[in-house]
Amino acid sequence: VQLQASGGGLVQAGGSLRLSCKASGINFSLHTMDWYRQPPGKQREWVASITSGHDTNLVDAVKGRFTVSRDNVRRMAYLQLDRLKPEDTAVYYCKTRRSGADFWGQGTLVTVSS
Repeated sequence: VQLQASGGGLVQAGGSLRLSCKASGINFSLHTMDWYRQPPGKQREWVASITSGHDTNLVDAVKGRFTVSRDNVRRMAYLQLDRLKPEDTAVYYCKTRRSGADFWGQGTLVTVSS
């Protein structure tokens, strides 16, 4: 299983970014996709999930600003980041789980300037 995250960058507060996660080596449509982030000097934290049935859940801190989605045909998961705040600065990771094992993408850095 391989996950490749992309789309990070430097953006001003209030701006937007769209993160992408491309999956291979997995029957993508059957698996929940998760997004995590790790702010500088802090522990990694869960941000959002989307199930195989497209049910979504997000941490309270990003509700109303972030949107998680997926395209099973393209084997892609997305995290739309809107109305970004400096505290959203972090390395963002996508993750999935198969047969009891977690698989992580390499992370993509989002930096939000004030």
